[in-house]
Amino acid sequence: MCGILAVFGCTDNSQAKRARIVELSRRLRHRGPDWSGLHCHEDCYLAHQRLAIVDPASGDQPLYNQDKTVVVTVNGEIYNHKELRAQLKSHTFRTGSDCEVIAHLYEEHGENFVGMLDGMFSFVLLDTRDKSFIAARDAIGITPLYIGWGLDGSGIYIRANKEGLDDGTTQHGIRNKYLQSPYDPLVLRGAFEKAVIKRLMTDVPFGVLLSGGLDSSLVAAVASRHLADAEAACQWGSQLHTFCIGLKGSPDTKAAREVADYLGTRHHEFHFTIQEGIDALEEVIYHIETFDVTTIRASTPMFLMSRKIKSLGVKMVISGEGSDEIFGGYLYFHKAPNKEEFHQETCQKIKALHLYDCLRANKSTSAWGVEARVPFLDKEFINIAMSIDPEWKMIRPDLGRIEKWILRNAFDDEKNPYLPKHILYRQKEQFSDGVGYSWIDGLKDHANKQVTDSMLMNASFVYPENTPTTKEAYYYRTIFEKFFPKNAARSTVPGGPSVACSTAKAVEWDASWSKNLDPSGRAALGVHAAAYEETGNTEAANLMNGSPQKRLEMLEKTAAVA
Repeated sequence: MCGILAVFGCTDNSQAKRARIVELSRRLRHRGPDWSGLHCHEDCYLAHQRLAIVDPASGDQPLYNQDKTVVVTVNGEIYNHKELRAQLKSHTFRTGSDCEVIAHLYEEHGENFVGMLDGMFSFVLLDTRDKSFIAARDAIGITPLYIGWGLDGSGIYIRANKEGLDDGTTQHGIRNKYLQSPYDPLVLRGAFEKAVIKRLMTDVPFGVLLSGGLDSSLVAAVASRHLADAEAACQWGSQLHTFCIGLKGSPDTKAAREVADYLGTRHHEFHFTIQEGIDALEEVIYHIETFDVTTIRASTPMFLMSRKIKSLGVKMVISGEGSDEIFGGYLYFHKAPNKEEFHQETCQKIKALHLYDCLRANKSTSAWGVEARVPFLDKEFINIAMSIDPEWKMIRPDLGRIEKWILRNAFDDEKNPYLPKHILYRQKEQFSDGVGYSWIDGLKDHANKQVTDSMLMNASFVYPENTPTTKEAYYYRTIFEKFFPKNAARSTVPGGPSVACSTAKAVEWDASWSKNLDPSGRAALGVHAAAYEETGNTEAANLMNGSPQKRLEMLEKTAAVA
């Protein structure tokens, strides 16, 4: 990931103003520690902090068209840049950067070129001939983009992080209606394999974040199968590196180790203590720029792991975000009453990814100059997965279908298995839970010591907007406000009740869950095998990592009770 900053319409074009823009851009250097660039045209500035992944030698930014009348600063990766270059035979390229194609596409097609890009990106393009500009990001918001205005009303500021901005904006690209296409497991499998292969495009060392859950395990399995045929193998070898973090003895580290052994990867297992996580909270909240409880819980171990990964010389990782939103993998989807509501909820979850999991994956890793790529959010894969009749995604224990069954089934290959059966059918475990259940318990205990009952009782007076309702949320909010005191930053953070990473739909689908509003997966009472009210039940806890048949039996019992 890189850091980008663009400023347009400056009334002050003095050296002091340039120095100020350099200083603002420097705040993003953690995202791009490899090189800095700045282009100035009259009252317009485009700045860049580079994390060199493709063409490290000559791909410094900002980038230009042939006569330098079009300037662009880009954060992200364009996976189909070679195909697009082939269509621009009359154009002369200066670098091997995948992002240079953006300037040439604009010259050839005007602003209509954005839909031609296949990748994750946010960019700002300046046409110096008429001083017009374009600011754009990928439809999901895998990479962040914020827009605001100078305090004196002069100048438009666009950048990859919030500092110094007065407002934020986003765009979405997911349709709420589905096409009811038939479910073909081989088509779904092929689309995902293609998505992973695209993301092997790199000129630097890389690996896969492996939690041992379904999604990251599938990413690792597919990458491991196809790495030997990728160009990256010529430079970095054909043995995949995988990375995992957790408290000692956590569910994720155990499962990840088993998957790594099965796939034959070079596995790196990191541990952290609850105190180390608590000590990092302020830095985490500063970098991820949110006070959302779920995001902070999950971002902290990811932030710590990214630091370890960078210390090994790795600059790019592939991760499993997005699958739960596309396939309804969160445990509250067990309560969806029909396929229409199921589909509508998945659409809403995908549209909000830029506020939650994409934000976490992008900013937790980029804090240490590491890029995270997410194949489940591939444009073609999303189009295929979201066009399937959602009846196939519904959780139906009576038919042997658990959460994300259509994805599990697509990779359930008896002749050439991708994963061990019990991993393929492992119950959904949120990252903040999987690193060790005592992690969340430790955070709550710490917050209880920092926030008094009186402070929480008066929270609505101190924080009238998006008022925290728990001591943990209050504690995170105080840290956030210290770094980002302006309302503009505050307004970009989502709010509302959540059960097991749900929207308000979970309570609407099952009113009994309103008594246990916590974003942890263990709040899914009657669904999670180690739910809060059942943590003393050894048999249920063991089922979480048990066989698919045992899990199915448990889900059938749950359905019978309901």
